[in-house]
Amino acid sequence: MAITPESEMSSEVLSWRDPSMDSVKGTETPKDPNKGYIALLGWSVNAIKAAQKFDRRYIVVAPEWARDFCTANNIPFMSWDFLRLDDTSIVLAEKLKKEGVDVAVPLFEETVEWSGAINSVLLDNPRMYGQSILFRDKALMKRRAQLGGIRVGIFEEAHEKEDIVRFMKRVNQTLLKLDGDPDDPIHVKAFDKAGCLGHRMLRTVDEIDTIPAEEYPLLMESHLDGWEFAVEAGFTMARSRF
Repeated sequence: MAITPESEMSSEVLSWRDPSMDSVKGTETPKDPNKGYIALLGWSVNAIKAAQKFDRRYIVVAPEWARDFCTANNIPFMSWDFLRLDDTSIVLAEKLKKEGVDVAVPLFEETVEWSGAINSVLLDNPRMYGQSILFRDKALMKRRAQLGGIRVGIFEEAHEKEDIVRFMKRVNQTLLKLDGDPDDPIHVKAFDKAGCLGHRMLRTVDEIDTIPAEEYPLLMESHLDGWEFAVEAGFTMARSRF
């Protein structure tokens, strides 16, 4: 991907220049053409700075509003709108393949599905898209866990308030609750948010009204006694951190 010479940049573009970046200071690690070429899906200045310290070629794939910053700071850039993954997404995969990219790396959870779809083309491995969906779709994740022998609660998908009412009544009927017994709580959570984001514990039917309409569809799950915890993992200094 060609870099625009400073003499061809407008003053408006140059106003985005970040003097702390290696690509501006001239201290960026030289890239080895015999090593991998990665595409960073999403926007993170820290991730770009990290990529500049490696000897692998990289290209940033982000919305059009990032173009001026990338141009001003000598960052390889390809514009793409990640709003919706659909049948036209193959266009991005083909563009990256033509560019010579070996693998796409998602910077945020919202681009995980995109990386799966793109890498299934770049690596000629159709299964990669399905594997990426497991990290995004909680219902699919739980079904896969069940098949693997992991204990999970009863779960269903809710598209409106009445779905939650029916699920809550059915769960408590299954638990042989009598009139006057307190209902067993249920949990609702977003399909595609990280960790505990969007999680609610509902103890009564009346609490269902507190859920805004824009939060649907949701995943519903029966309650399991015990501690709830979320684990976040990442890599830093060549070591995994939890």
